[in-house]
Amino acid sequence: VQLQASGGGWVQPGGSLRLSCAASGSIFGINDMGWYRQAPGKQRELVAVTTSGGTTNYAESVKGRFTISSDNAKNTVYLQMNSLKPEDTAVYYCKSNARRSYYSGPMDYWGKGTLVTVSS
Repeated sequence: VQLQASGGGWVQPGGSLRLSCAASGSIFGINDMGWYRQAPGKQRELVAVTTSGGTTNYAESVKGRFTISSDNAKNTVYLQMNSLKPEDTAVYYCKSNARRSYYSGPMDYWGKGTLVTVSS
């Protein structure tokens, strides 16, 4: 399973960005897809995740500002980020818990990160 993320960049405080992440390759089923981020000198943390059943979960720091959504037909997850703050600056990683085949168990797959910079 390969994850390709896009949509990072630079934005001023208060601005918006939309990240996308598409899963491809041998995919039997996807349990969840989500976004994590890692700021310089900090540990990687959960930003938002959505499950195949439609459940979503957000970090407290982004609730009300970020929205995660998915297109199951395209195996793609989106992260709409509004009211961005300098503290949102980080490398954002896409992650999916998925099965490659009927015979394989679920595993976590990670995409390469995309940098989001929020500054004036």
